[in-house]
Amino acid sequence: MHFSESNLLKQLPEQFFASLVAKVNTKVAAGEDVINLGQGNPDMPTPDYIVKAMQEATGRSADHKYSPFRGEMRFKEAIADFYRTEYGVTLDPNSEVAILAGSKIGLVELPLALMNPGETLLLPNPGYPDYLSGAVLGQVNVTRIPLKEANDFLIDYQAIPNDVSQQAKFLYMNYPNNPTGAVATAQFYKDTVAFAEEHQVGIVSDFAYGAIGFDGNQPLSFLQTAGAKSVGIETYTFSKTFNMAGWRVGFAVGNADMLAALNLIQDHLFVSIFPAIQDAAIAALAQRKQRTDAVGQLQAVYESRRNAFINAVRSFNWEPYVPKGAFYVLMPVPKGYTSAQFAELLLNRANVAVADASGFGDAGEGYVRVGLTITEDRLVEAANRIKALNLF
Repeated sequence: MHFSESNLLKQLPEQFFASLVAKVNTKVAAGEDVINLGQGNPDMPTPDYIVKAMQEATGRSADHKYSPFRGEMRFKEAIADFYRTEYGVTLDPNSEVAILAGSKIGLVELPLALMNPGETLLLPNPGYPDYLSGAVLGQVNVTRIPLKEANDFLIDYQAIPNDVSQQAKFLYMNYPNNPTGAVATAQFYKDTVAFAEEHQVGIVSDFAYGAIGFDGNQPLSFLQTAGAKSVGIETYTFSKTFNMAGWRVGFAVGNADMLAALNLIQDHLFVSIFPAIQDAAIAALAQRKQRTDAVGQLQAVYESRRNAFINAVRSFNWEPYVPKGAFYVLMPVPKGYTSAQFAELLLNRANVAVADASGFGDAGEGYVRVGLTITEDRLVEAANRIKALNLF
């Protein structure tokens, strides 16, 4: 017998990153030395103090049982304490914290939990491709809001047509931003709250890169803004802050109504996360000195890599948009090429893989995204390979 996937699944967009990985793997399998700058997968190990906490937790029989459906209360309390000490934000662990098996789950399931088919979701363009997956699964309409370099890739609320604002139910934003490396200002977040209140639009702040800021600047949490909790939530992942991508643990905080809906849909889909992982995550947040040291070292490595790559490409007049956070560098495509054509050229002629930024939305056309999740010497080597093509 043959069984076809549902019509709903057939509407899902192609998994952008899977396609990129397949192309790279084909070259590597053929024996090519590919420098992969197209990935967003942290290359450094999880800090030792977290690994040790996990090892201890797996030895405790209590952690071998089911977690409560909505996660361990001690984990929620640790998250609330983290937001209080790190951002000055007060959270009720009972109603203003939701546990996620990675922040992607919350971002994808939100339209199913809080929207009805045919309602409108505003998404950043360019933006994380999996936002669209949630929109398709929730059968909601999408309006893409262009992010422009001239505006430091911040959403320009004045440029959103009034009829679009009036129809919208939720808006996603992501700062520090993927793929641009832009960061939000305090004034931008104030404007976001004002927009939300004026048009009754719920806000979803994807704070995946919240720990990674450059030049001595710590990224702001949206929830630090007056009124933010009344209009939206923020999702956070351990993947980037603690190099815990494979552990699949994160959370959402903020508006109690929105989190109640996320918790309800998760009651039917999951039984939370392995308790030992929750205990390791508690240690990641609660051991403040180790956390501060680990995050400081992480920022220093990414900043050093950023600077090395930028210096290398500037030597042959390839000028980047200089990121203020996250771990990407957005690079303009030379004249005569589309983003996809240029990415293919670099892979085929220089064995350098980059992400075609148009894969993040049509406003990404004209750029490629370079990931800093590779050693400094390989970043410089990649720049030198590109220089040898004499395109600039």
